[in-house]
Amino acid sequence: MAAHQQGIPAAVDTPDVEDSPSIDTSSETARDDDSAIDGMSSASSTVSLQSSLYASVEENGRTYHRYKEGKYPLPNDAKEQERLEIQHELFRATLRGRLYLAPIESPKEVLDIATGTGVWAVEFANDHPESNILGTDLSAIQPLYIPPNLRFEIDDAEDEWLFSNQFDYIHGRALLSCFTDPSAVLKSAFNALAPGGYLELQDGIFPMEYVGEPPVESNLYKWNQLVVEGSTKSGRPWTNVRHYKRWMQEIGFEDVVEKEFYWPTSQWPKGSYLKGVSNWWQKDFLQGLDGISMRIFTGTLGWSVEKMKEFTDEVRKDVVNKEIHAYLPIRVVYGRKPGNAP
Repeated sequence: MAAHQQGIPAAVDTPDVEDSPSIDTSSETARDDDSAIDGMSSASSTVSLQSSLYASVEENGRTYHRYKEGKYPLPNDAKEQERLEIQHELFRATLRGRLYLAPIESPKEVLDIATGTGVWAVEFANDHPESNILGTDLSAIQPLYIPPNLRFEIDDAEDEWLFSNQFDYIHGRALLSCFTDPSAVLKSAFNALAPGGYLELQDGIFPMEYVGEPPVESNLYKWNQLVVEGSTKSGRPWTNVRHYKRWMQEIGFEDVVEKEFYWPTSQWPKGSYLKGVSNWWQKDFLQGLDGISMRIFTGTLGWSVEKMKEFTDEVRKDVVNKEIHAYLPIRVVYGRKPGNAP
């Protein structure tokens, strides 16, 4: 039965997840600084690397990576970097302050693929001084000053993996728009792990879902359908996250665990936890809406920039409308490569 017919599916039985969202009919609200976790860090400020080799490409008022130009559809400019810092806080709020859920202890070698601004890698390096962390990305937008046990490299995870060592833990977050063949990347990760090592993926599934009947006449609903259409047409469908668990099992990972979370678009659900998460998701989504949409709508679907911006202005109205009970399903999937760690 479809989600809109029976409500949101029950969350995985785990202490990391509260009840699945239900509509709040009271006047309860959350302040902008509600976090639902203790000790969540504020967004980090970074000093970007400067490199003529990896200078950005400008297009429609936004900048994009030059290395393998055109491969990744989202921008890499200051506005997008700020959004990625917000997104980091969103994931931290979702996981109640944690950076990961896999049962790792003291991994010696750690890889963070598609590291973005590198904020996850920096925090992991600070928390795990015993680990050596490598963060890779197509864009050189990582900080200049980093912990001594961390380094960054420009790399494409869809290329052959030629690392000189195996990893005890590989992390990937918000990869849904990155790859033409995600299962091949997961296979590369499997091969690059040491026996007993873990791969963990944290990601969202498009299109959004709804409590109750989908608001098919809303611009938010239409935007979701167009994003799925455009991303599929471009060869990088944003619907693959639901396959992560199965792919990992087919590749050979053991003890594969999938946990479910929810990002409501506004403060329509009950409970301080989901209201706090919705605060971060709304900030993330509103900040990134034009950047997320630009290349899909203007490049793949053939819209003008002006038409796209007029449309996204209308979508924003739906995002803040608490009568539209939309949420993005989130999955955290992790699994272990067979064998015993040395």
